[in-house]
Amino acid sequence: MRPAFYTIDRIEEGVAVLFDENETKKEIKTEELPKSAKEGDILSFDGKTYAIEKEKTDLAKVDLGERLSNLFKKEKKPMKTKAVRIYGENDLRLEEFELPEMKEDEILGHIISNTICMSSHKAAIQGGKHKRVPDDVAQNPVIIGHEFCGEIVKVGKKWEGKYKAGSKFSVQPAMNYKGSLAAPGYSYRYIGGNATYVIIPQEVMETNCLLEYSGDAFYFGSLAEPMSCIVGACHANYHHAAPGVYVHNMGIAEGGNCAYLGAAGPMGLGAIDYAVHCERKPGKIAVIDIDQSRLDRAASIVTVEEAKKNGVELVYLNTSGYEKPEEPLLALTGNKGYDDVFVYYPSKQLVETGDKILARDGCLNFFAGPTDPNFSAEFNFYNVHYASTHIVGTSGGNTDDMVESLEMMGSGKIDPSMMITHVGGLDAAAGTILNLPNIRAGKMLIYTNIKMPLCAITDFEKLGKTDPVFAELGKITKANNGIWCHEAEKYLLENAEAI
Repeated sequence: MRPAFYTIDRIEEGVAVLFDENETKKEIKTEELPKSAKEGDILSFDGKTYAIEKEKTDLAKVDLGERLSNLFKKEKKPMKTKAVRIYGENDLRLEEFELPEMKEDEILGHIISNTICMSSHKAAIQGGKHKRVPDDVAQNPVIIGHEFCGEIVKVGKKWEGKYKAGSKFSVQPAMNYKGSLAAPGYSYRYIGGNATYVIIPQEVMETNCLLEYSGDAFYFGSLAEPMSCIVGACHANYHHAAPGVYVHNMGIAEGGNCAYLGAAGPMGLGAIDYAVHCERKPGKIAVIDIDQSRLDRAASIVTVEEAKKNGVELVYLNTSGYEKPEEPLLALTGNKGYDDVFVYYPSKQLVETGDKILARDGCLNFFAGPTDPNFSAEFNFYNVHYASTHIVGTSGGNTDDMVESLEMMGSGKIDPSMMITHVGGLDAAAGTILNLPNIRAGKMLIYTNIKMPLCAITDFEKLGKTDPVFAELGKITKANNGIWCHEAEKYLLENAEAI
């Protein structure tokens, strides 16, 4: 007897809505679904049990987006999403709510992954006081999270010639639309990374900030945004073309000395990887931190040997034992100093150390965003006057930076997988964001359509003693030097419990 085939249209309130090959609707209890079933999966039914047809699901991915679009039209039932929203200071809530009907100049997206940024923590603790968060957030909460990747489900008429259902996408949140600071993940009620479905507003497309992503792993698309911040910071530094000439060369000094301070964390790792493999690279890179375990991990991932192969001398240095950390840093350059200094942690001491190690015409980039609006540090203005030292600050990349990140990841020049140390489901997002400064680790990766507590990759094997899903994830990541990968993502999405 030939089995019947169904597509899971949606899962809500204990009921799964299915459609067969003739688009006939059927509703079943969620207990009848396979444990890891999720919206969009194709199921077979032999008269007794339902089973996931993985091959059919993969083959139908593009067609599935178009089919869902038609089904939403036919049903004319409000589309629901699950999302984490900001209501005020330290007030994040995971809720299910209805999305408005999509307009002709909008796009419906299905979010798959979102990585957690310290900027989201700052927005969460500041609420409406944050520059990007609306003042009326208590009455009109916004979805939090801006490092996301997903699939297009339905395209509004205005954009049908440019985007298509079923394609993967990422978003550049720093749109600068008409000079506004408004950004997805901070300012909008119906778009943000910690959600299942979102309505992408027309300004995202108008500013060319909806970017097509052709890679296999969704988490790469999520990491493109933080990588674009790193790329943008390197492009923002500048130096005089020649003494006495009022022309500047943008970018880090090619073949020069470069220092990354407080940079053994997730963003620092990405920065080191980029600096070693980009076209305009320094000749020497010094990376300092006061946490030896973080330095050891960084050195095992972006190795001194790999840097040397790319023509870069790379040095990792723990400055916790130095009363004057500028001394060993300057010694590495023969007291010449550094052409480019990046401060990756908002510390007064680090900023002042960075100032002290600048070479003539040296540029200090204050990359780390402080939460204290009164944050300040001393800067040597004698050197500003006589040695042309200068300072810049960057708080994100632009669309070109994000495209460069996607291209470098796609070509294998950089691999931001090393930034990820923890993985969880949408139910773990709110707690992770609020507690982020207390989690001394790398990047937190959230898969928005599953239930899963936030777990360190290093704990997978231990958790696997009682959970077969973690056991398999432990095997996969162990074979990959303890680093998250596409194989791990694929397995998790196929086997985790749907939210």
